[in-house]
Amino acid sequence: MLKKQLVIGVSIVLILVLSSIFAPLLARYNPNNINIDDALLSPSANHFFGTDQLGRDLFSRMLYGARVSLAVGIIAVGIAALVGLALGCIAGFFGRWVDTLIMRFLDIMLCFPVFFLILAVISILEPSVFNIMLVIGLTGWMSTARLVRAEVLSLKEREFILAARAIGASNSRIIIKHLIPNALGPVIVNAVLSVAGAILLESALSFLGLGIQPPTASWGNILAESKSSLGIAWWMSVFPGLAILITVLSFNMIGEGLRE
Repeated sequence: MLKKQLVIGVSIVLILVLSSIFAPLLARYNPNNINIDDALLSPSANHFFGTDQLGRDLFSRMLYGARVSLAVGIIAVGIAALVGLALGCIAGFFGRWVDTLIMRFLDIMLCFPVFFLILAVISILEPSVFNIMLVIGLTGWMSTARLVRAEVLSLKEREFILAARAIGASNSRIIIKHLIPNALGPVIVNAVLSVAGAILLESALSFLGLGIQPPTASWGNILAESKSSLGIAWWMSVFPGLAILITVLSFNMIGEGLRE
């Protein structure tokens, strides 16, 4: 069952990634091309997902939006994983006051509601793709740091680490060559599960107008644009909502499969 779940999750994510990469070939229209005469057309053979209030083809915007949403999710989690891996390794390996300092900083970060912290930072910075990736990444490293610290505390007492010390290996070599490779398992699982959360965060920020700014398409701002047409254009909210739902479920399925 778990193997089937993992295969389904990987297959869906692979389809989404390939669709976003080949968006210029798959999209029949320019995603930012405005045509008021075609405003709010329902799904048809000409416009698979219909059009929005400006006459833009929703299918084309969804394809290009997948690029942004997936990139933000994956790169933001990559930043969080790198920061968490580095701080967790340092805290677990050196211990003492270094461990205390990093763990107390982690506790302070956990005291802040992450979503509201991101809202506050984004409202100060210019809401661009790079800033959103950076802010989500730099506010999401805490769980990774805790996982890595726990792994390193266990690993550093193992025989192969003691043998490395005995032959004169430096601290940096022990961390890079021995501890990090052996601590990567739970980090990878946690990162895959976190991608879903990062995509949801980006979508929420874009829905509130603090994320990816129009005319650049993302699933979140496409969903935000549907608010004014909910009663007359169901497709504007259904298709981006389904895309977010399916993507989040797929990454969760992959994460659960890898964890097992």
